[in-house]
Amino acid sequence: MGDQFINEGIRWALLVGWLAANLITWLVVYFKYANEEEYNYTLYLMGYGLPVARGSAACINLNSMLIVFPVCRNLISFFRGSCETNRCYRRSIRRQLDKNITFHKLLAYTIALFMILHIISHCFNFQHLYTASAVSKDKDPLGSKLSNLQRTKNGWLNPVDQFSEAPYGLGVVIQVFATTAGVTGVILTMAFILMFSSSTKIMRHHYFETFWVTHHLFIVYFAMLLAHGTQGIVRNQINIDQHDPYVCGQEENLDSWGKTDSDCPFPLFGPGEAASWKWCVFPLVIYFLERCIRFYRTSHTVTITKVVSHPSNVVELQMKRDGFHMQPGQYVFLLCPKISRLEWHPFTLTSAPDEDHFSVHIRTVGDWTNALVKAVGADKDETMSPAKLPRISVDGPFGTASIDIFKYEVGVCIGAGIGVTPFASILKSIWYKVQRQDQDLKLQKVYFFWVCSDFGAFEWFQEMLAQVENDLTAIGKADFLEYHIYLSRGWDPDQAKNIYLAEEQEIDAVTGLRQKTNYGRPIWHSNFKQIADDNKGRHIGVFFCGPKPLSKVLHKCCNNYTSREAGGTIFFYNKENF
Repeated sequence: MGDQFINEGIRWALLVGWLAANLITWLVVYFKYANEEEYNYTLYLMGYGLPVARGSAACINLNSMLIVFPVCRNLISFFRGSCETNRCYRRSIRRQLDKNITFHKLLAYTIALFMILHIISHCFNFQHLYTASAVSKDKDPLGSKLSNLQRTKNGWLNPVDQFSEAPYGLGVVIQVFATTAGVTGVILTMAFILMFSSSTKIMRHHYFETFWVTHHLFIVYFAMLLAHGTQGIVRNQINIDQHDPYVCGQEENLDSWGKTDSDCPFPLFGPGEAASWKWCVFPLVIYFLERCIRFYRTSHTVTITKVVSHPSNVVELQMKRDGFHMQPGQYVFLLCPKISRLEWHPFTLTSAPDEDHFSVHIRTVGDWTNALVKAVGADKDETMSPAKLPRISVDGPFGTASIDIFKYEVGVCIGAGIGVTPFASILKSIWYKVQRQDQDLKLQKVYFFWVCSDFGAFEWFQEMLAQVENDLTAIGKADFLEYHIYLSRGWDPDQAKNIYLAEEQEIDAVTGLRQKTNYGRPIWHSNFKQIADDNKGRHIGVFFCGPKPLSKVLHKCCNNYTSREAGGTIFFYNKENF
């Protein structure tokens, strides 16, 4: 049962295409250096570590080019609203853009893999060059000949010109650091290791400034990458027509090199061409423009119009900024220079586009949020005057999966814990559209599932949900929104007794809403089966924000209950990522 192609087809097609691009790039470059005549002598000195290193370098360039695009948030937000060219797959293409950070991480892992291959291969290559620089003519006639060519512009092939008996292999290390490729390669690798190691979840959550600073070593990384091949150590023969390496490289012809009556003049070699700039300049220009747009936007004055203290340590900031335009479910990054000039934190917008302000709800759960609450005076009884409120910079808004909910006939919104926040904006926007009888509203039914272990931190959401419910009922649209609330844990025996005694009442004892709270965890397969049975032949958008384990369960349910047969229900799975 089910049709996985709806939710998985495009993702796997793109992934296979990316893997194929890496494989083809590696193989093309490998066979170029392994088989072409112009690299015959270079391959002889270095060995088959040369084509492995060069193939890996090409893949490093490819993935270094791609790794910049997933972090261009403005570019992704632009394409989220523009991929309408293919009627069959436009939803699927847009959904892949929500996996930008996942793809960014995958590219980093891939770069790390090819970097390891590149370094190990060049360790062998340089050891071979170092050994060949001191090899005797009797032991290796061709190697000795190639290593002792005149060091004119196009005469030399072996970059190692001095052999040292230094202990512990330091002679090789000294020669490596005598080259541009060696120095830039070490710096490039160290910058990448620092970026990679500081990007773990623990580092991002507990040492954000360390993560932020080290990640900006990408400037050093790309600078070294562009400079890495400029010396052209890997050289190619440029006079193959006059000097055939397969003929002149024979031992009996070595002594005739360069003689006037010989068919074998000295081989000439040109420097290898630096290729990284061809791959990286364009994405770096795009990223530079992205940062310019961010700087321009964040320089606009943001006015905090209202600070609202909600129960359970939740603070609502209502703000205004000239030229700010949002869509339901989008998010912004906030910076408070008074707290830190480096820390940008993402917050989902909880206001609707129809309101005259934009707002975020912030729960005080860490050092930065606690400092922000104190800075805006939310920890005190008296209201802080606008003149004393701190300056706030806002970057965004940026698009997420949930902005597509209005493109479906039926929407299923699922929030777990703090993941309920994005749906505040969506539910408000739905209410505004239904209230004014928007003729362009395609959405006909919304199912809302809220799973939480403690409602205390989200009392503000309950109040908003109650208002939406009452207003929809008042205009005769009570069936438009069907919500299911689950309290997974967190009640004591006294609360359980009160819940039982209030079971017959019209209003729920916990939330104060008309629809009763469910106790325990949802049985998702039953819920999806019921939704599929009630909406045959419809396209249903499923939008989830919450933990990864639950996401896998919901994703599987969408695949299992999707059917492309006549009259079948099609579920499109979307997960919030920011």
